[in-house]
Amino acid sequence: MLVPRSRPAFLALLLAVGSSVFLAKADAEVGTAPVIPESLKVPATQVLSLETHAAGVQIYVCSASKTDPTRFEWVFKAPEADLFDSDGKKIGKHYAGPTWESNDGSKVIGEVVARDNGPDADAIPWLLLSAKSTSGMGVFSRTLSVQRLSTVGGKAPAEGCDKAQSGKEARIAYKARYTFFTAKP
Repeated sequence: MLVPRSRPAFLALLLAVGSSVFLAKADAEVGTAPVIPESLKVPATQVLSLETHAAGVQIYVCSASKTDPTRFEWVFKAPEADLFDSDGKKIGKHYAGPTWESNDGSKVIGEVVARDNGPDADAIPWLLLSAKSTSGMGVFSRTLSVQRLSTVGGKAPAEGCDKAQSGKEARIAYKARYTFFTAKP
């Protein structure tokens, strides 16, 4: 057993061991499933068909407020992200609609059914979406529901915008986990 000869050396060793334990715990928690709020749960008649991780941007445009045309604000335009499987292989993309498109050509377009702010106040909300339409033959062709979970980043710029910035885009980095559900067999 290694025993440091001085108090500072002992404290340094203790901090190093404590940091290693903390990092190992953080790494272990990365793969854990989040607690999903009741409002975002899919019907019991559906089963998980695919889980992806997305990395990209949420795009906002500086526009006049709908309620007060003299006031300007960042308005959500669209997402733009790549979808990855659990091995980190790119398997598709996510864009306006909202649409998820697989490399196999299948697509699902969703509409928001429910939202939850999630645990991170600095991240975009978690969502439950229902499939408005699907197309193609592949992983998304039978999708009924989509969940957006474990979001990081993506919120509109905290600083407002003004008339001089009208039409300017802000591309805010985000990450999320998307889960796709089909009917139980």
